[in-house]
Amino acid sequence: MSERPLLKIAVPNKGSLSEASTEMLREAGYRQRHDTKDLVLLDEDNGVEFYYLRPRDIAVYVGEGTLDLGITGRDMLIDSAAAAVEVLPLGFGGTRFRFAAPGGASWTVANLAGKRIATSYAGLVREYLDGHGIGARLIKLDGAVESSVRLGVADAVADVVETGSTLKRAGLELFGEAIMTSEAILIQRADAPEPAGLGRLVRRLTGVLTARNYYMVEYNVPEQKLDAACAITPGLDAPTMSPLAKAGWLAVRAMIPRQDAPQIMDRLYDVGADAILVTNIVACRL
Repeated sequence: MSERPLLKIAVPNKGSLSEASTEMLREAGYRQRHDTKDLVLLDEDNGVEFYYLRPRDIAVYVGEGTLDLGITGRDMLIDSAAAAVEVLPLGFGGTRFRFAAPGGASWTVANLAGKRIATSYAGLVREYLDGHGIGARLIKLDGAVESSVRLGVADAVADVVETGSTLKRAGLELFGEAIMTSEAILIQRADAPEPAGLGRLVRRLTGVLTARNYYMVEYNVPEQKLDAACAITPGLDAPTMSPLAKAGWLAVRAMIPRQDAPQIMDRLYDVGADAILVTNIVACRL
Protein backbone atom coordinates (compact mmCIF):
# COMPACT_ATOMS: atom_id res chain seq x y z
CA MET A 1 0.00 0.00 0.00
CA SER A 2 1.21 3.54 -0.70
CA GLU A 3 2.23 5.97 2.05
CA ARG A 4 -0.75 8.21 1.37
CA PRO A 5 -3.03 8.95 4.35
CA LEU A 6 -6.01 6.62 4.63
CA LEU A 7 -9.27 7.90 3.20
CA LYS A 8 -11.73 7.93 6.11
CA ILE A 9 -15.33 7.17 5.10
CA ALA A 10 -18.43 7.08 7.30
CA VAL A 11 -21.03 4.40 6.52
CA PRO A 12 -24.49 4.03 8.12
CA ASN A 13 -24.30 1.43 10.89
CA LYS A 14 -28.00 0.51 10.83
CA GLY A 15 -31.33 1.45 9.37
CA SER A 16 -32.58 1.44 5.81
CA LEU A 17 -29.38 2.92 4.37
CA SER A 18 -26.94 0.53 6.03
CA GLU A 19 -27.33 -2.69 4.05
CA ALA A 20 -27.64 -0.92 0.71
CA SER A 21 -24.55 1.19 1.40
CA THR A 22 -22.34 -1.75 2.32
CA GLU A 23 -23.59 -3.76 -0.65
CA MET A 24 -22.75 -0.93 -3.04
CA LEU A 25 -19.28 -0.55 -1.56
CA ARG A 26 -18.69 -4.29 -1.92
CA GLU A 27 -19.74 -4.13 -5.56
CA ALA A 28 -17.30 -1.25 -5.98
CA GLY A 29 -14.45 -3.48 -4.74
CA TYR A 30 -14.11 -2.33 -1.12
CA ARG A 31 -13.98 -4.57 1.92
CA GLN A 32 -16.94 -4.37 4.27
CA ARG A 33 -17.64 -5.70 7.74
CA HIS A 34 -19.23 -9.10 8.33
CA ASP A 35 -20.09 -8.46 11.98
CA THR A 36 -22.51 -5.59 12.56
CA LYS A 37 -20.86 -4.98 15.94
CA ASP A 38 -17.67 -3.84 14.23
CA LEU A 39 -17.38 -0.05 14.33
CA VAL A 40 -14.23 0.36 12.22
CA LEU A 41 -12.85 -1.61 9.28
CA LEU A 42 -9.49 -1.12 7.56
CA ASP A 43 -9.25 -1.85 3.84
CA GLU A 44 -5.49 -1.64 3.33
CA ASP A 45 -5.57 -2.70 -0.32
CA ASN A 46 -7.67 0.33 -1.22
CA GLY A 47 -6.23 2.77 1.31
CA VAL A 48 -9.57 3.28 3.06
CA GLU A 49 -10.79 3.12 6.63
CA PHE A 50 -14.54 2.76 7.15
CA TYR A 51 -16.35 4.03 10.25
CA TYR A 52 -19.86 2.73 10.98
CA LEU A 53 -21.94 5.50 12.54
CA ARG A 54 -25.53 6.56 13.09
CA PRO A 55 -26.81 7.93 9.76
CA ARG A 56 -27.98 11.14 11.42
CA ASP A 57 -24.48 11.81 12.82
CA ILE A 58 -22.51 11.23 9.63
CA ALA A 59 -22.99 14.70 8.16
CA VAL A 60 -21.76 16.24 11.42
CA TYR A 61 -18.54 14.17 11.47
CA VAL A 62 -17.85 14.97 7.82
CA GLY A 63 -18.75 18.64 8.21
CA GLU A 64 -16.37 18.99 11.15
CA GLY A 65 -13.57 17.42 9.10
CA THR A 66 -13.19 14.44 11.43
CA LEU A 67 -13.88 12.13 8.50
CA ASP A 68 -13.21 12.77 4.81
CA LEU A 69 -16.40 11.38 3.28
CA GLY A 70 -19.68 9.82 4.28
CA ILE A 71 -22.80 8.11 3.00
CA THR A 72 -26.05 9.45 4.39
CA GLY A 73 -29.47 10.64 3.25
CA ARG A 74 -29.91 13.99 1.53
CA ASP A 75 -32.64 14.69 4.09
CA MET A 76 -30.24 14.08 6.97
CA LEU A 77 -27.58 16.32 5.43
CA ILE A 78 -30.01 19.21 5.07
CA ASP A 79 -31.56 18.61 8.48
CA SER A 80 -28.16 18.62 10.19
CA ALA A 81 -27.12 22.04 8.81
CA ALA A 82 -23.59 20.59 8.82
CA ALA A 83 -20.81 22.14 6.73
CA ALA A 84 -20.89 19.30 4.21
CA VAL A 85 -21.94 19.07 0.57
CA GLU A 86 -23.30 16.42 -1.76
CA VAL A 87 -20.73 14.79 -4.05
CA LEU A 88 -22.71 12.01 -5.72
CA PRO A 89 -26.30 10.69 -5.58
CA LEU A 90 -26.24 6.92 -5.05
CA GLY A 91 -29.60 5.82 -6.42
CA PHE A 92 -31.08 4.08 -3.39
CA GLY A 93 -32.91 4.98 -0.19
CA GLY A 94 -35.42 7.20 -1.99
CA THR A 95 -37.98 8.97 0.19
CA ARG A 96 -40.40 11.92 -0.08
CA PHE A 97 -41.30 14.43 2.60
CA ARG A 98 -44.83 15.77 2.69
CA PHE A 99 -47.12 17.80 4.88
CA ALA A 100 -50.29 16.21 6.24
CA ALA A 101 -53.20 17.41 8.37
CA PRO A 102 -56.81 16.49 9.18
CA GLY A 103 -58.87 17.30 6.11
CA GLY A 104 -55.67 17.91 4.17
CA ALA A 105 -57.48 18.51 0.87
CA SER A 106 -58.64 21.88 2.19
CA TRP A 107 -55.13 22.93 3.31
CA THR A 108 -52.43 24.80 1.44
CA VAL A 109 -48.86 25.41 2.54
CA ALA A 110 -49.82 29.00 3.28
CA ASN A 111 -52.31 27.69 5.90
CA LEU A 112 -49.32 26.54 7.98
CA ALA A 113 -48.51 30.10 9.02
CA GLY A 114 -48.77 30.33 12.80
CA LYS A 115 -49.54 26.62 13.17
CA ARG A 116 -47.73 23.90 15.12
CA ILE A 117 -46.00 21.33 12.90
CA ALA A 118 -44.67 18.06 14.34
CA THR A 119 -41.65 16.54 12.59
CA SER A 120 -38.50 14.52 13.15
CA TYR A 121 -36.65 16.77 10.67
CA ALA A 122 -36.98 20.22 12.14
CA GLY A 123 -33.96 21.65 10.29
CA LEU A 124 -35.19 20.46 6.92
CA VAL A 125 -38.73 21.71 7.46
CA ARG A 126 -37.53 25.06 8.81
CA GLU A 127 -35.41 25.60 5.70
CA TYR A 128 -38.43 24.86 3.49
CA LEU A 129 -40.77 27.15 5.43
CA ASP A 130 -38.22 29.98 5.56
CA GLY A 131 -37.78 29.65 1.81
CA HIS A 132 -41.53 30.16 1.39
CA GLY A 133 -41.76 32.99 3.92
CA ILE A 134 -43.95 31.00 6.32
CA GLY A 135 -43.65 31.36 10.09
CA ALA A 136 -44.71 28.29 12.07
CA ARG A 137 -43.81 26.60 15.33
CA LEU A 138 -41.97 23.30 14.87
CA ILE A 139 -42.48 20.49 17.38
CA LYS A 140 -39.40 18.22 17.26
CA LEU A 141 -40.24 14.56 17.83
CA ASP A 142 -38.03 11.49 17.45
CA GLY A 143 -40.70 9.44 15.69
CA ALA A 144 -44.38 8.54 15.36
CA VAL A 145 -45.26 12.12 14.44
CA GLU A 146 -48.60 10.96 13.01
CA SER A 147 -49.99 10.67 16.58
CA SER A 148 -49.16 14.27 17.48
CA VAL A 149 -52.29 15.84 15.99
CA ARG A 150 -54.68 13.41 17.66
CA LEU A 151 -52.91 13.99 20.99
CA GLY A 152 -53.21 17.77 20.61
CA VAL A 153 -49.48 18.47 20.32
CA ALA A 154 -49.57 19.73 16.73
CA ASP A 155 -51.93 21.03 14.05
CA ALA A 156 -50.11 19.34 11.15
CA VAL A 157 -47.15 17.07 10.52
CA ALA A 158 -44.22 16.87 8.11
CA ASP A 159 -42.94 13.35 7.60
CA VAL A 160 -41.43 10.75 5.29
CA VAL A 161 -44.10 9.31 3.02
CA GLU A 162 -44.03 6.04 1.10
CA THR A 163 -47.63 5.01 0.55
CA GLY A 164 -49.26 7.43 2.98
CA SER A 165 -51.19 4.60 4.64
CA THR A 166 -49.77 5.30 8.12
CA LEU A 167 -50.90 8.91 7.95
CA LYS A 168 -54.34 7.91 6.67
CA ARG A 169 -54.82 5.53 9.59
CA ALA A 170 -54.11 8.46 11.89
CA GLY A 171 -56.82 10.51 10.15
CA LEU A 172 -54.40 12.72 8.23
CA GLU A 173 -54.34 13.66 4.55
CA LEU A 174 -51.43 14.84 2.43
CA PHE A 175 -51.44 18.35 1.00
CA GLY A 176 -49.10 20.67 -0.86
CA GLU A 177 -46.06 19.81 -2.93
CA ALA A 178 -43.30 17.51 -1.71
CA ILE A 179 -41.04 19.29 0.76
CA MET A 180 -38.16 17.40 -0.80
CA THR A 181 -37.20 14.11 -2.41
CA SER A 182 -34.31 12.36 -0.72
CA GLU A 183 -31.95 9.50 -1.49
CA ALA A 184 -28.61 8.19 -0.28
CA ILE A 185 -25.70 10.47 -1.22
CA LEU A 186 -21.93 10.63 -0.87
CA ILE A 187 -20.87 13.78 1.00
CA GLN A 188 -17.67 15.64 1.84
CA ARG A 189 -16.81 18.71 3.89
CA ALA A 190 -17.75 21.98 2.24
CA ASP A 191 -14.84 23.97 0.80
CA ALA A 192 -12.38 21.20 1.70
CA PRO A 193 -9.67 20.16 -0.79
CA GLU A 194 -10.43 16.94 -2.64
CA PRO A 195 -9.13 14.07 -0.48
CA ALA A 196 -6.78 11.56 -2.09
CA GLY A 197 -8.78 8.60 -3.34
CA LEU A 198 -12.05 10.49 -3.87
CA GLY A 199 -11.78 10.36 -7.66
CA ARG A 200 -11.27 6.60 -7.64
CA LEU A 201 -14.16 6.08 -5.21
CA VAL A 202 -16.50 8.19 -7.37
CA ARG A 203 -15.45 6.30 -10.52
CA ARG A 204 -16.11 2.97 -8.83
CA LEU A 205 -19.48 4.00 -7.44
CA THR A 206 -20.49 5.52 -10.77
CA GLY A 207 -19.51 2.23 -12.40
CA VAL A 208 -21.79 0.36 -9.99
CA LEU A 209 -24.66 2.74 -10.76
CA THR A 210 -24.14 2.28 -14.49
CA ALA A 211 -24.00 -1.50 -14.17
CA ARG A 212 -27.25 -1.43 -12.19
CA ASN A 213 -29.02 0.81 -14.69
CA TYR A 214 -27.91 -0.76 -17.97
CA TYR A 215 -27.88 -4.11 -19.74
CA MET A 216 -25.66 -5.27 -22.55
CA VAL A 217 -27.61 -6.25 -25.67
CA GLU A 218 -26.10 -8.39 -28.42
CA TYR A 219 -27.75 -9.30 -31.70
CA ASN A 220 -27.14 -10.23 -35.32
CA VAL A 221 -28.47 -8.07 -38.13
CA PRO A 222 -28.20 -7.96 -41.94
CA GLU A 223 -26.13 -5.08 -43.32
CA GLN A 224 -29.12 -3.43 -44.99
CA LYS A 225 -30.88 -3.25 -41.60
CA LEU A 226 -27.83 -2.05 -39.66
CA ASP A 227 -28.67 1.67 -39.60
CA ALA A 228 -32.20 1.01 -38.36
CA ALA A 229 -30.94 -1.33 -35.65
CA CYS A 230 -28.20 1.04 -34.49
CA ALA A 231 -30.74 3.86 -34.25
CA ILE A 232 -32.53 1.69 -31.68
CA THR A 233 -29.30 0.81 -29.81
CA PRO A 234 -26.91 3.77 -30.14
CA GLY A 235 -25.01 2.74 -27.00
CA LEU A 236 -23.29 5.25 -24.75
CA ASP A 237 -20.72 6.26 -27.39
CA ALA A 238 -21.41 3.95 -30.33
CA PRO A 239 -22.31 0.28 -30.75
CA THR A 240 -19.57 -2.32 -31.27
CA MET A 241 -19.87 -4.16 -34.61
CA SER A 242 -18.06 -7.13 -36.11
CA PRO A 243 -18.70 -9.22 -39.26
CA LEU A 244 -20.22 -12.68 -38.99
CA ALA A 245 -19.11 -15.73 -40.95
CA LYS A 246 -22.55 -15.46 -42.56
CA ALA A 247 -22.09 -13.15 -45.56
CA GLY A 248 -23.87 -9.80 -45.29
CA TRP A 249 -24.52 -10.07 -41.54
CA LEU A 250 -23.00 -8.24 -38.56
CA ALA A 251 -22.89 -8.86 -34.82
CA VAL A 252 -23.70 -5.77 -32.74
CA ARG A 253 -23.20 -5.04 -29.02
CA ALA A 254 -24.42 -1.99 -27.11
CA MET A 255 -25.45 -0.85 -23.64
CA ILE A 256 -29.15 -0.15 -23.18
CA PRO A 257 -31.23 1.21 -20.27
CA ARG A 258 -32.60 -1.64 -18.17
CA GLN A 259 -36.13 -0.26 -18.00
CA ASP A 260 -36.35 -0.13 -21.80
CA ALA A 261 -34.93 -3.59 -22.53
CA PRO A 262 -38.20 -5.42 -23.45
CA GLN A 263 -39.30 -2.66 -25.85
CA ILE A 264 -35.82 -2.46 -27.40
CA MET A 265 -35.77 -6.22 -28.01
CA ASP A 266 -39.18 -6.00 -29.69
CA ARG A 267 -38.07 -3.14 -31.93
CA LEU A 268 -34.86 -4.95 -32.93
CA TYR A 269 -36.86 -8.04 -33.87
CA ASP A 270 -39.24 -5.92 -35.90
CA VAL A 271 -36.42 -4.43 -38.00
CA GLY A 272 -34.95 -7.86 -38.78
CA ALA A 273 -32.40 -8.57 -36.05
CA ASP A 274 -32.13 -12.06 -34.59
CA ALA A 275 -30.22 -13.94 -31.87
CA ILE A 276 -31.03 -11.01 -29.56
CA LEU A 277 -29.46 -11.52 -26.14
CA VAL A 278 -29.59 -9.27 -23.07
CA THR A 279 -27.10 -9.80 -20.22
CA ASN A 280 -26.21 -8.15 -16.92
CA ILE A 281 -23.20 -5.85 -16.58
CA VAL A 282 -21.23 -6.72 -13.45
CA ALA A 283 -18.98 -3.65 -13.45
CA CYS A 284 -17.82 -0.94 -15.80
CA ARG A 285 -15.73 2.22 -16.15
CA LEU A 286 -16.89 4.93 -18.51
